[in-house]
Amino acid sequence: MQPLMIVMTTCAAREDADAMAEMLVNERLAACVSILSGATSWYRWEGNIERAEELVLLIKCPLNKYVKCQERLLELHPYELPEIVAVQAQECLPAYLEWVCESCK
Repeated sequence: MQPLMIVMTTCAAREDADAMAEMLVNERLAACVSILSGATSWYRWEGNIERAEELVLLIKCPLNKYVKCQERLLELHPYELPEIVAVQAQECLPAYLEWVCESCK
């Protein structure tokens, strides 16, 4: 069984978040995408300090789907340089991991 990856990205518009989530799940690149609202991001962009209200997407996929998931996010994402950060879960409920892997077959 593949390890679980948790992929995080952010975006400003709910419509974009919903579209990315639906596409990733529909294409079996993710088993689940949780969309969290209320994030405030501070960052430096093109020499300026920026502040943005954003949504956080937590994307759950098996390791063998990560590269395709990242590629698809880059195609779908409205940002010029999207934040795409992935971590491999150290531990996971075995039944949940099995569901993730089955959902992405």
